[in-house]
Amino acid sequence: MKFIVSVKQVPSRDSALKIDTNGTWLDESDLTYEMNEPDAYALEEALQLKEKLGGEVVVVSLGPSGVTQTIREALAKGADRAIHVQTDRAPTDALASAQLLGKAIAPEAPDFVLTGLQSDDLGFGQTGVLLAEILGFAHATIVMEVEPQAGSVRVKRELEDGWFQHVTLPLPAVLTIQSGIKRLRYATLMGIKKAKTKEIKAVPASDLNAGAGAATETVRVYLPERKKQLQLLSGDPKQVAHELVEKLRFEARAL
Repeated sequence: MKFIVSVKQVPSRDSALKIDTNGTWLDESDLTYEMNEPDAYALEEALQLKEKLGGEVVVVSLGPSGVTQTIREALAKGADRAIHVQTDRAPTDALASAQLLGKAIAPEAPDFVLTGLQSDDLGFGQTGVLLAEILGFAHATIVMEVEPQAGSVRVKRELEDGWFQHVTLPLPAVLTIQSGIKRLRYATLMGIKKAKTKEIKAVPASDLNAGAGAATETVRVYLPERKKQLQLLSGDPKQVAHELVEKLRFEARAL
């Protein structure tokens, strides 16, 4: 079995976020980075499946040279090798990301492609689904359990309001993994040492001929504007109470 895991590097949650001078993205000069937490769960699922079924786990990541820090972390946890698609910066468009990942993954002919449900920085939740379409693979989202079978896989999906769905998919398949389904492992000292000798194949994004590129454009990034407004309600107490409830529900959206 061959398991491909898409891993993204994102700004650390405790980073102080500042907007760059162009107003179109973050000032990255003072940011620290970490592995996208939902992708860490996808990696853990792949490692546990490998331990049961055998095979190899290959990590794929997009971004500049600094991404190798996150790639090394994945290798230290147990991934066998990695592919680094080199870009000046990580794409902020889900389609562009999926096209690059698809070109890098297709020659590997994997049985499974696992991604996190979404990224902590952009949160589109679309890259895995688009990747499945580009590769022509079956796919399932919000996956809670994975049960490989002969030529197929049965998955448990989380729906709304405590409901679940069980689906059987043909292989190969793309699965977006729900966060929290497994306990994440830590990299051992031995794993960190071994990671230094594991292969990281560098592939310039320009060599992949990935397609049309971004379908969206970031025009402006800005902090939410905070506004305070005072409204005095007067009149009959019953009518005022009704009006207050309406404002809390539809204007403040606090109810």
